[in-house]
Formats: sequence, C-alpha cells, structure tokens
Amino acid sequence: MIKNLAASLVLYEYIDTTEAKAKEVKSYLEKILARTKENTLSDKRTIFRSFFGKNAAQKIIKELLPRYEGRKSGFTRTFRLKNRLGDNAEMLRVELVDKKVFIEKAADKQIKSEDASTKVNKIKENNKTTVTVKETAKKGSQVK
Repeated sequence: MIKNLAASLVLYEYIDTTEAKAKEVKSYLEKILARTKENTLSDKRTIFRSFFGKNAAQKIIKELLPRYEGRKSGFTRTFRLKNRLGDNAEMLRVELVDKKVFIEKAADKQIKSEDASTKVNKIKENNKTTVTVKETAKKGSQVK
C-alpha cells in the first residue's frame, strides 16, 4: 500500500490521505529520493525496486532527480485538510516541493495576462484615436 501511495505521489505530485498513511509515505519517498541523488546504476536499481510500476521510477529518474539536485532533504510538504466525513479521520495533503505543474501554469497565466493587458491597451489606444478623430472632425466642421 505504501509503495502504491508513493507511486501516486510521484506521478500526480500530490495525494490526499489519512494522517498515518501520509507520514509513512512521506518518510518512504524522502528516503528514496535522498539515497538516490547520484543517479548511478545502483541508484536506478534501488528506485525500480522501490515501486511496482515503471512509470513512477522513470519519472523520478528523468524529472525529479534533476529538479532536486540542490536539495539534500525536504522533497515533500504536508497540509492539513478537513476531516473525512464518513469516519472523521484527519486528512492530509502530501505534495512534492517545486511542482512543475504550477510553475508552467503560472507562466502561462502571466503570458495570458500580458497579452490581455496589451489587448486592453490597444483597444484603449484605438478608442483614444477614434475619439480624437471624432473631435477633430467636429472642430473642423465648426471652423467651416
């Protein structure tokens, strides 16, 4: 169960689970990432042995280890959520630090907001030009 939760945490970069499971998964994944920092053949074999599926192991090797090169520990963080409705169990969200998903979305939002602001500015500029053209037409007609 811990291996499956750890694989889900690696693949989706966050999981919502009970407090006891979250603590176990966090320590399990932290140990794997801390031990396999050098990315040698032995480290790769350790990673593949630690998960049932190949997808999680490959994501650790290709994405997570390069992402966490400068870190010695602290690869995950936890947040408390509301208690589960059925049995009132304490729920935690465990997520990887420096999630790639949020960085890309934030950059996309910034680009979109810049595009939107330039469109607004262009529209405002066009309105100003049209207003100016209309005002000049009125002035010109008054002179005649």
